[in-house]
Amino acid sequence: MSFLMDTHVHTMLSSACGHATASEIARAYKDAGFDAITITDHFYLGNTCVDKTLPWEVWVHDYCNAYRSVREKGQEIGLQVFFGWETTYDHGEDFLVYGLDEDWLLKHPEIVTWDQAEQYHHVKAEGGYVFQAHPFRERNYMNEVKIHPHHSDAWEIANSGNRPYMDILAKRMAEEFGLPGTAGSDTHHTYGEKARAFFGVEFDTPVTSISDYAKRIVSGSGYRLHIPEDRFSGPPENPWFEVYEFDENNVPILRTGLYYEGAPLAPNPKIKKTEAKK
Repeated sequence: MSFLMDTHVHTMLSSACGHATASEIARAYKDAGFDAITITDHFYLGNTCVDKTLPWEVWVHDYCNAYRSVREKGQEIGLQVFFGWETTYDHGEDFLVYGLDEDWLLKHPEIVTWDQAEQYHHVKAEGGYVFQAHPFRERNYMNEVKIHPHHSDAWEIANSGNRPYMDILAKRMAEEFGLPGTAGSDTHHTYGEKARAFFGVEFDTPVTSISDYAKRIVSGSGYRLHIPEDRFSGPPENPWFEVYEFDENNVPILRTGLYYEGAPLAPNPKIKKTEAKK
């Protein structure tokens, strides 16, 4: 018997771009056959809807209310709910943090001043994990791709909000860096095609905690990605944006050259589809 969980889920309670209530999230995943989900709402420097003028203690409590609300609904219907957060450094440069809790956040208000390397150092020092979310995502609100193989325990190589070529690139580069890969839906709503295409990770035995999940992913074995079978089999495309790889000292280095010789560039994400057709 398998254990299926999603690792990247947003709610409207803490994410400004979220469109789903606690009840809608819990019910949608239960109906889709999932055993567990992880609430990873946008954190303080990201697209949060929690008032940043609040004192830190109040802000953290209000931020975590989203997780508590979904957990409560999950308990009612038999869905396990774990806690994490998605921190942002630049548009599209996002990290999923697992294995730490509300008490830890309360003790570390300085988290909002850390760069990517400092975040990784402090989170790891206290038993947490950092996974880079959708590392090769290209969007019209971005200007470049920033990858952090040295400040991540794993990469989210499959994200249902991405076009397949982005995940193909992420998978290839994760393998080059020796990073394990995971999958998540990046859910912001529960209606339409999105609700029928949740991504996730499948295990042979139940996951007992979010730290248990992260440890299993970091081990690199004992799990399967719950994604469409053809997710990585499509034609590759080279990234439109320039790609910067951050070294151990968090210094960005421009990567040059094509990732796939002979493959086309992906469409410019800053040009709307209607304009591209003219």
